[in-house]
Amino acid sequence: MLEKLFSFLSQDVAIDLGTANTLVYVRGKGVVANEPSVVAVQRDARGVRIPKAVGKAAKEMLGKTPGSIEAIRPIKDGVIADFEIAEKLITHFIGRVHNTRSLARPRAVIAVPHGITEVERRAVRESAEAAGCSQVYLIEEAMAAAIGADLPIHEPGGNMIVDIGGGTTGIAVISLLGSVFSKSVRVGGDVMDEAIVNYLKRRYNMLVGERTAEQIKIAIGSAYPDGELRSMMVKGRDLVQGVPRTIEVTSDEVREALRDPIRAIVDGVLFALEQTPPELASDIIDKGIVLAGGGALIRNLDVIIREETGLPVMIAENPLQAVVLGSGRVLDNFDVLRQVLF
Repeated sequence: MLEKLFSFLSQDVAIDLGTANTLVYVRGKGVVANEPSVVAVQRDARGVRIPKAVGKAAKEMLGKTPGSIEAIRPIKDGVIADFEIAEKLITHFIGRVHNTRSLARPRAVIAVPHGITEVERRAVRESAEAAGCSQVYLIEEAMAAAIGADLPIHEPGGNMIVDIGGGTTGIAVISLLGSVFSKSVRVGGDVMDEAIVNYLKRRYNMLVGERTAEQIKIAIGSAYPDGELRSMMVKGRDLVQGVPRTIEVTSDEVREALRDPIRAIVDGVLFALEQTPPELASDIIDKGIVLAGGGALIRNLDVIIREETGLPVMIAENPLQAVVLGSGRVLDNFDVLRQVLF
């Protein structure tokens, strides 16, 4: 009986239900899934949406599907925008974790942005319950990222984390397992991609898709000049002549395109520092600011935040997985860390 109980508990999952990617942590196994938060669906004769692909396979279809198939991203700005498709997304990952064990009903810890409404929280809970989870706990993404980045959040001292995701940037000052200040800025990787699309449209009269914009951002995007000029060839559609076209884009141009989103993140950090009690602010001077999330990997983002704040800025050891690893540690140390859940 005891062995069965341990077997059941080992299937508990932590989910980083991100705008761009969904990551799943299984208790006792670590991170077992990391795929785009995209579902490709096809409508049948009655109009019912039937999943055709999920994750990487579905993302490959973005912007390339025929009329009968639609590639949907059910998470917008870190919260569920399409309940039905989000449920199918969660069900897919839960099913992968448990394989054929359809009777398994794991507990789940799901990371959500700070400031989401009660309606949005309920949507997350109900999606996970409909996907087969027996109990659903929520944790703020910034708190999860701080735990995943190994910050000493249980100590009486200020720890500042900036988690830059696909839809939102979570900024928090944490002490004694609680958020002294927490803020969610609706700026993330998606807004940066959109800024690149709009910049190329204005400057070159050329339209590129969001996948191409993301590739540009990753390849040559930067937040602060470093004296090195990078470039890449970009393919798109000429908006004047309507034909395919190839242009060369430089890192200086991409930095100009990203200026407003980067400024919004920096302003959010400055505002958080203004709201931090003096005693904790002195701790942050010593410990610095830790960056997590995929956006933390943008070249020299740490440099511009360091320039603007005058504080040490570090990137988490594993920024892409910090949130899901932190959520997983809550599962592993549930009795100790339960108070960070809501």
